[in-house]
Amino acid sequence: MWTNFFKLRLFCCLLAVLMVVVLVINVTQVEYLDHETVSATFIDSSGQFISSQVTGISRNPYCGYDQQTLSSQERMEEDSLLAALHRQVPDVGPVPFVKSTDPSSSYFVILNSAAFFQVGSQLEVLVHVQDFQRKPKKYGGDYLQARIHSPKLQAGAVGRVVDYQNGFYKVFFTLLWPGKVKVSIFLVHPSEGIRVLQRLQEDKPDRVYFKSLFRSGRISETTECNVCLPGNLPLCNFTDLYTGEPWFCFKPKKLPCSSRITHFKGGYLKGLLTAAESAFFQSGVNIKMPINSSGPDWVTVIPRRIKDLVEFNLGSPKNVGPFLAVDQKHNILLKYRCHGPPIRFTTVFSSELHYVANELNGIVGGKNTVVAIAVWSHFSTFPLEVYIRRLRNIRRAVVRLLDRSPKTVVVIRTANAQELGPEVSLFNSDWYNFQLDTILRRMFSGVGVYLVDAWEMTLAHYLPHKLHPDEVIVKNQLDMFLSFVCPLET
Repeated sequence: MWTNFFKLRLFCCLLAVLMVVVLVINVTQVEYLDHETVSATFIDSSGQFISSQVTGISRNPYCGYDQQTLSSQERMEEDSLLAALHRQVPDVGPVPFVKSTDPSSSYFVILNSAAFFQVGSQLEVLVHVQDFQRKPKKYGGDYLQARIHSPKLQAGAVGRVVDYQNGFYKVFFTLLWPGKVKVSIFLVHPSEGIRVLQRLQEDKPDRVYFKSLFRSGRISETTECNVCLPGNLPLCNFTDLYTGEPWFCFKPKKLPCSSRITHFKGGYLKGLLTAAESAFFQSGVNIKMPINSSGPDWVTVIPRRIKDLVEFNLGSPKNVGPFLAVDQKHNILLKYRCHGPPIRFTTVFSSELHYVANELNGIVGGKNTVVAIAVWSHFSTFPLEVYIRRLRNIRRAVVRLLDRSPKTVVVIRTANAQELGPEVSLFNSDWYNFQLDTILRRMFSGVGVYLVDAWEMTLAHYLPHKLHPDEVIVKNQLDMFLSFVCPLET
């Protein structure tokens, strides 16, 4: 009997040791897979993976964002995001205007220009940029936008631009529909202008300033507000207690911080550019100007309204909200509100400054719940770290929502291209918004959300670019949104 007991104890011990070994192997494998997942999340514009072991990333010290407390994965992610958006704009020293990129002297040519293409074929276009002396540029860094379109069909698609850093660019298009397809290439900003925009992003993040109105009885004061404020004057700290999103206002001289009534855009700083820099931002010269083809610029390719929705008048300010609409026939309740500061609307009641993450935390979710999020334009003047922090908080809230209610549909609208002029370029350039759009896509990759690709929809469309696109483009965005909401409906 003792022999059998000893054998049983020995068997149990061996079994326990085996279980521990298996557990350690599994944990190690999970950690390895998790590390691989983080690494594989970040892909550069050419489709290549960026190593998670990014070193030497320069962080903007704005508002202490370079000192914020991040987990190792958050730090790794931020390094990869910043590295992916580090524009390869060569530091060639001061460049006179005549040696900057001239879109009227530059040209493109369709490389694989066959007599006919089939739907699904790839079209390649070579772009060669030259300066105002009609001399070839020897370096890259220009910001180009490219599209194919058929105006009669109201169809369009964007191209993928590859910068060879020598004055040559290649654009790749996938031909998605039959008929006559036209190629359009635009110089949004020359590389010399991009260097100026980078300087403004790093050195002048406060070029859009904000204010708040404080009132108590008959006494009212207005002070400046922002993510952080210079100097040593007393401040009112309106940092969100849950997300930690920072927001400060200079403290009124006679009123308490609790008397804040509204938030509004104060204005835009002037005189940001030198005379030489201003030359790189001229409407009709080098801002969103077409680059012409040296040959044919086209190829031949072979082969619902929601009527029952009624809006309730809540007396809310335009743009700001909140708004409410009901479709009783289809049992739909629609709510809208603006996100928290920074927000450039004229006036917003302080009580309506709700952060997206906090709103998401208050949603139960489920198969009958759809959440649509759009956050980008009001962050274009800030360093990228400000936007990354905001999206990180939103992403945490989205993950929690999908954990507790996996059938909830979450849709995120991307940034879109807009009309540009010399002044608008300094605050809301497509180059700034392209950076925000890239960050948004990367940070929500693999999270389980849907994207309405407003960037491609506006870039590919034949209509002029607008911050608030025309109705036909908005309808396309709504159609895509509804395809996520009701994928099996006709």
